[in-house]
Amino acid sequence: MIKAYLLTTGDDGHSHVQTGHLTDAVFYDAKSISFKETAPHSFLDWHTAPTNQYVICLTGTLDFETHTGEKFTLHPGEVLIAKDTTGTGHVWHMQGQDPWRRVYVPFDETEGFNFKADE
Repeated sequence: MIKAYLLTTGDDGHSHVQTGHLTDAVFYDAKSISFKETAPHSFLDWHTAPTNQYVICLTGTLDFETHTGEKFTLHPGEVLIAKDTTGTGHVWHMQGQDPWRRVYVPFDETEGFNFKADE
Protein backbone atom coordinates (compact mmCIF):
# COMPACT_ATOMS: atom_id res chain seq x y z
CA MET A 1 0.00 0.00 0.00
CA ILE A 2 1.11 3.53 -0.73
CA LYS A 3 0.74 5.85 2.27
CA ALA A 4 -1.29 8.96 1.53
CA TYR A 5 -2.56 12.08 3.26
CA LEU A 6 -5.86 13.69 2.27
CA LEU A 7 -5.95 17.44 2.83
CA THR A 8 -9.47 18.93 2.59
CA THR A 9 -11.33 22.08 3.61
CA GLY A 10 -13.89 21.44 6.35
CA ASP A 11 -17.22 23.16 6.99
CA ASP A 12 -15.32 25.41 9.42
CA GLY A 13 -13.25 26.87 6.56
CA HIS A 14 -10.01 25.29 7.79
CA SER A 15 -7.83 22.63 6.19
CA HIS A 16 -7.93 19.18 7.81
CA VAL A 17 -5.84 16.08 7.20
CA GLN A 18 -6.66 12.36 7.16
CA THR A 19 -4.00 9.66 7.02
CA GLY A 20 -4.59 6.59 4.88
CA HIS A 21 -3.44 4.95 1.68
CA LEU A 22 -4.18 4.79 -2.02
CA THR A 23 -6.70 2.08 -2.84
CA ASP A 24 -5.07 1.34 -6.20
CA ALA A 25 -2.48 2.84 -8.54
CA VAL A 26 -4.97 4.21 -11.07
CA PHE A 27 -5.22 7.94 -11.69
CA TYR A 28 -8.68 8.64 -13.03
CA ASP A 29 -8.46 10.32 -16.44
CA ALA A 30 -5.34 12.37 -15.72
CA LYS A 31 -5.22 15.17 -18.29
CA SER A 32 -1.71 16.31 -17.36
CA ILE A 33 1.22 15.83 -15.02
CA SER A 34 3.96 18.25 -14.06
CA PHE A 35 7.24 17.99 -12.23
CA LYS A 36 8.76 20.46 -9.78
CA GLU A 37 11.91 20.71 -7.70
CA THR A 38 12.41 22.95 -4.66
CA ALA A 39 15.76 23.58 -2.99
CA PRO A 40 16.50 22.20 0.50
CA HIS A 41 15.57 24.32 3.53
CA SER A 42 12.63 25.94 1.69
CA PHE A 43 9.21 26.67 3.14
CA LEU A 44 5.90 27.94 1.84
CA ASP A 45 3.76 30.13 4.06
CA TRP A 46 -0.03 29.79 4.34
CA HIS A 47 -1.65 28.80 1.05
CA THR A 48 -4.36 26.60 -0.44
CA ALA A 49 -3.99 24.03 -3.20
CA PRO A 50 -4.42 25.61 -6.65
CA THR A 51 -6.59 22.68 -7.77
CA ASN A 52 -7.51 19.16 -6.65
CA GLN A 53 -4.32 17.20 -7.22
CA TYR A 54 -2.16 14.27 -6.25
CA VAL A 55 1.31 15.37 -5.11
CA ILE A 56 3.66 12.41 -5.43
CA CYS A 57 6.79 12.91 -3.32
CA LEU A 58 9.91 11.58 -5.05
CA THR A 59 12.60 13.08 -2.78
CA GLY A 60 12.62 15.37 0.23
CA THR A 61 10.85 15.29 3.58
CA LEU A 62 8.35 17.99 4.54
CA ASP A 63 6.46 18.96 7.66
CA PHE A 64 2.93 20.24 6.98
CA GLU A 65 0.64 22.08 9.39
CA THR A 66 -2.91 23.43 9.23
CA HIS A 67 -4.33 26.49 11.05
CA THR A 68 -6.02 24.12 13.51
CA GLY A 69 -2.63 22.65 14.47
CA GLU A 70 -2.96 19.35 12.61
CA LYS A 71 0.49 18.14 11.52
CA PHE A 72 1.94 15.44 9.32
CA THR A 73 5.26 14.65 7.66
CA LEU A 74 5.42 13.73 3.98
CA HIS A 75 8.24 11.34 3.02
CA PRO A 76 9.57 10.11 -0.34
CA GLY A 77 7.25 7.51 -1.82
CA GLU A 78 4.16 8.97 -0.15
CA VAL A 79 1.30 10.90 -1.75
CA LEU A 80 -0.50 14.06 -0.70
CA ILE A 81 -4.04 14.38 -2.07
CA ALA A 82 -4.52 18.14 -1.95
CA LYS A 83 -8.17 19.18 -2.00
CA ASP A 84 -8.03 22.22 0.29
CA THR A 85 -8.60 24.71 -2.54
CA THR A 86 -10.45 27.18 -0.28
CA GLY A 87 -10.22 28.31 3.32
CA THR A 88 -7.24 28.96 5.55
CA GLY A 89 -4.92 26.44 3.87
CA HIS A 90 -1.70 24.96 5.13
CA VAL A 91 2.03 25.66 5.45
CA TRP A 92 5.04 23.42 4.82
CA HIS A 93 8.71 23.39 5.85
CA MET A 94 11.39 21.12 4.40
CA GLN A 95 13.64 18.92 6.55
CA GLY A 96 17.16 17.76 5.76
CA GLN A 97 19.51 18.35 2.85
CA ASP A 98 17.52 16.85 -0.04
CA PRO A 99 15.56 18.93 -2.55
CA TRP A 100 11.83 18.30 -2.80
CA ARG A 101 11.16 16.61 -6.14
CA ARG A 102 7.54 15.87 -6.85
CA VAL A 103 4.94 15.10 -9.47
CA TYR A 104 1.61 16.92 -9.65
CA VAL A 105 -1.39 15.07 -11.11
CA PRO A 106 -4.54 17.24 -11.16
CA PHE A 107 -7.87 15.40 -11.03
CA ASP A 108 -11.56 16.08 -11.42
CA GLU A 109 -13.22 15.45 -8.07
CA THR A 110 -16.47 14.38 -9.75
CA GLU A 111 -14.66 11.38 -11.25
CA GLY A 112 -13.50 10.12 -7.87
CA PHE A 113 -10.10 9.61 -6.32
CA ASN A 114 -8.48 6.59 -4.75
CA PHE A 115 -8.04 7.09 -1.00
CA LYS A 116 -8.97 5.01 2.03
CA ALA A 117 -8.59 6.56 5.47
CA ASP A 118 -6.89 4.61 8.27
CA GLU A 119 -9.29 3.23 10.84
